[in-house]
Amino acid sequence: MERARPPPAAPVPVPPHVDLVLGAASCCLACVFTNPLEVVKTRLQLQGELRPRGTYRRHYRGVLQALGAVSRADGLRGLQKGLAAGLLYQGLMNGVRFYCYSHAEDRGLTQQPGGTVVAGAIAGALGAFVGSPAYLVKTHLQAQTVAAMAVGHQHKHQGVSNAFDTIYRKQGLVGLWRGVNGAVPRVMVGSAVQLATFASAKEWVEKLKWFKEGSWMVALAGGMISSVAVAVAMTPFDVVSTRLYNQPVDERGMGKHYRGLLDCFVQISRKEGILALYKGIGPAYLRLGPHTILSLLFWDELRKLTYRHQQHGV
Repeated sequence: MERARPPPAAPVPVPPHVDLVLGAASCCLACVFTNPLEVVKTRLQLQGELRPRGTYRRHYRGVLQALGAVSRADGLRGLQKGLAAGLLYQGLMNGVRFYCYSHAEDRGLTQQPGGTVVAGAIAGALGAFVGSPAYLVKTHLQAQTVAAMAVGHQHKHQGVSNAFDTIYRKQGLVGLWRGVNGAVPRVMVGSAVQLATFASAKEWVEKLKWFKEGSWMVALAGGMISSVAVAVAMTPFDVVSTRLYNQPVDERGMGKHYRGLLDCFVQISRKEGILALYKGIGPAYLRLGPHTILSLLFWDELRKLTYRHQQHGV
């Protein structure tokens, strides 16, 4: 999902409008492979909502068991629930994010002390705001399942278009951005950590000369290092964001469980314990790790192909 300086073989940056397309495309490609883990992560994060540990039935007990539980309850297609909304979110959020970060690079802002962190955070915040309605729908659809395996509120949408239509009719345009107050900090943290660590890790790997210059393994190694940092930093915000998006609302469109970001953090910590903020970190990393690695790898390789095309006109 992130952006680094071009590799040594490509000293001229890719234009920001091209990075918009490449960033969106790379993250959508990664999403196809990692969406089943996103479904599992969503279920685990909603399981036992606002209930002390040991007082509820655990339908999902780990990555492999949860994958099996989802496929048994919803069929194999259930593992790709919310994929269309997920692709829309990845395209919108990451297109905006890569575009903004590319501008920051072109203006030399990322070369300033802390520049990659600040640029990544701002780019992530803008991307999260634009993509928030798609993430809202994705969360609703991924949480939906048969009554016997249900966790969290069940919105009972009939599909992506029906979900958008239902939310708009009941809550208006503002309703489509419900939960954005949790999404923006989530992506700001993840984007800042990911962009900064990927750029630094990739540069470090290049200096160590583990792989030959321009090798795709450099981006792969950088992505692997980055994914660990992102998972640790982002999971608490991810849990809170999922809860805010999925909670039921009253007739005024106000959340019935949480008043906002801080209230959600406090309630989860008090009622479920502080470790509940790391619910689903296993599938979160297993999803986030490959997604980070694949999206960064796809993005880096697409940039090199684009640069070669610009140079040679082929």
